[in-house]
Amino acid sequence: MIAIHSSFDGGNIRVLDASDPGAIRLEIVADAHSHYFQWFCFRVSGAKGLPCRFIIENAGKSAYIAGWPGYRVVASHDREDWFRTETVYAGGQLAFSLIPERDCVYFAYFAPFSLERNADLIARTLDAAQSLTGGELRLSVAGNTLDGRPLDLLTWRSAKRQSTPPQVWIIARQHPGETMASWWMEGFLARLFDRDDPLAGHLRANADFHIVPLMNPDGAFRGHLRTNAAGIDLNRQWAEPDPERAPEIFHIRTAMDTAGLDFFLDVHGDEGLPYNFIAGAEGVPGHSPEAQQWLDRYKNALMRASPDFQTVHGYKVDAPGSANLAIATNQIALRFRKLAMTLEMPFKDNADRPDQARGFSPARAGHLGRASLDAIADWLAYYRGG
Repeated sequence: MIAIHSSFDGGNIRVLDASDPGAIRLEIVADAHSHYFQWFCFRVSGAKGLPCRFIIENAGKSAYIAGWPGYRVVASHDREDWFRTETVYAGGQLAFSLIPERDCVYFAYFAPFSLERNADLIARTLDAAQSLTGGELRLSVAGNTLDGRPLDLLTWRSAKRQSTPPQVWIIARQHPGETMASWWMEGFLARLFDRDDPLAGHLRANADFHIVPLMNPDGAFRGHLRTNAAGIDLNRQWAEPDPERAPEIFHIRTAMDTAGLDFFLDVHGDEGLPYNFIAGAEGVPGHSPEAQQWLDRYKNALMRASPDFQTVHGYKVDAPGSANLAIATNQIALRFRKLAMTLEMPFKDNADRPDQARGFSPARAGHLGRASLDAIADWLAYYRGG
């Protein structure tokens, strides 16, 4: 007998009817206190060898319906290897099919990245840093979330303190359903704290790093697409963060004000565009030619470092002075007058480098995270006049 469950870390689905394996009817549950929904993740058991067809009936009412055409659902039997399935979007419904090879198979919008995996990532990163010289990595709790979870902040301080090193800030997954941001972070941290990587050693020696691997742990655990436990889109709270409803932003912005900031990268995923791209802060009042040079140089350096990145496709650039200052990249650019950017990665495949079996995958997000060190090194040299 087929059974479908989502009552686990990051799970989301509602079963309408699972009596017929060829027409299993489902719907996605909206974020708590919010109208947003698109993320789903669930387990199917008891379906080995059965031709299964799943129909998400409310897909046409989701937050970003432009995300469905050309999209393929990911599946895994072992929760490590995530492959794409046959998927069709028509008539407001998302239908996908598979004959499971085992009695346990998972389906998701993108490969999930659980709170447990995030905890493992932090522990592994701290362990790797123990053997490093030239600085120190510390873990602090910037504050607590509404559900009482710690908001973890990793801080690497270079031992070179003759003058204050550049302060590099990187945050990921303000929108909890954008799990590719956590896979990016896994690759980024693995390389940054690799004792045998000379470029990583150069960066650690010449900059301080402040890293928030998971900005929205409550939303991640609850299986939300976009919001925290109060139904708040964190990336619309940076101008005047409410400590009672968006403590995640209040605490991290306060930490930024205390430490200072010279570089900011906010890592996200985009539902509709099948590309990796950077959104800058061109629409912020007072955006300078120097700031544009920083932005252009970083994007070109990342394009050289990774064929998965491009600069042709992306969001429409805001007109001068028209930027939404409640968005992290815009508020940080205005607040510190430094380079601030949003990296977007696709839920779909990368149209420039398609992979029929896996699409844009956790592994490719991790490689893009590793490649980002090359672009940061280029920015650092230019920023310091080297």
